[in-house]
Amino acid sequence: MTHFDAQGFNTRAIHAGQTPDPTTGAVIPPLYQTTTFAQDGIGKLRNGYEYGRGTNPTRDSLQTQLAALEGGAHAFSFASGLAAEDALIRAALRPGDHIVLGNDAYGGTYRLINRVLADWGVTNSAVDMADVDAVSAAIAGGNTKMVWVETPSNPMMKITDIAAIAQLAHDASALLVVDNTFASPYLQQPLTFGADVVVHSTTKYIGGHSDASGGAVIVNDGELAEKVGFIQFAVGAVSAPMEAWLTTRGLKTLGVRMDRHSSNAATIAQWLLEQDEVENVYYPGLAKHPGHDLAAAQMKSFGGMISVTFKGGPEAAKKVAESTSVFTLAESLGGIESLMNYPSDMTHASVKGTELAVPENLIRLSVGIEDVEDLLADLEHALATLRS
Repeated sequence: MTHFDAQGFNTRAIHAGQTPDPTTGAVIPPLYQTTTFAQDGIGKLRNGYEYGRGTNPTRDSLQTQLAALEGGAHAFSFASGLAAEDALIRAALRPGDHIVLGNDAYGGTYRLINRVLADWGVTNSAVDMADVDAVSAAIAGGNTKMVWVETPSNPMMKITDIAAIAQLAHDASALLVVDNTFASPYLQQPLTFGADVVVHSTTKYIGGHSDASGGAVIVNDGELAEKVGFIQFAVGAVSAPMEAWLTTRGLKTLGVRMDRHSSNAATIAQWLLEQDEVENVYYPGLAKHPGHDLAAAQMKSFGGMISVTFKGGPEAAKKVAESTSVFTLAESLGGIESLMNYPSDMTHASVKGTELAVPENLIRLSVGIEDVEDLLADLEHALATLRS
């Protein structure tokens, strides 16, 4: 047990891995923008630092921070969320192994598993992760080695019972991986519910400012950590020093940002429910959401992501998406600014025509931390375009 384990989340976010610089006393550790390190003799490394692909103090600090916030023993930082996922899968699986994943998984994850790693011999089945019986049926005896969960899922906001799926996975000697990007470690720590691995696109809420791409893998098991660490070093898709430094900076304010994201999203979700043009609102904070009670048990609050479908079909959704000024039409999510996305043609275009296809009358909102009154006014203006 480290001394960080006894501290609150926000204290850990600010101080884990952030020891003041021993040379100058700088409170913020310096950015080590270097690719190589002087040696004191052949094989005589200073504190183990040799070459930037293998180790870098800035990346090490971020990895300490990530492990502390997810309650894990080991964390690894990568150049993107997909690089992190790829490293994990290749570290843990072998050709012939089988993955069970959600039938509304992020399109990039599905593309990686179904099109890239399929050529390596990894097979997959997509099921409704909110249906425990369906997950159980999909786990092929002796062949499933990994179960992949997003909760809340992207973009349908389904909630998965992490503990229940962990039990199913472990009964089959499979790993449970939870993509915790939407919730962030502030709202949910899957390792405490029995998950074996947590993955993140740190580009999103963890970095929080839409200025640094990155991904992370967090584990407790030392043997698995050694395998992931080897792939990180041998393949080299590591986070660069500047990206790691920016991610660390963003992560320090994760708690206060998530509180605002969540409160703004809750207000907007309730408002959307009352609009005549709206067909359905997908937000786990709503009492009508089928996963509301489970989300309340697993999460500190319900986050900043909302999906909404429109009675007017795809044309109405597209018109709303193109009619806002505070919400920016853009890929990605989790930044301080509000973003709007039309998944069918944007983030999830790669799964069009498959069982993972997103409804074409759906838009996804990443609710930022602006004044909520301005966000509501922006949405009211956009919906008004459907009435003219």
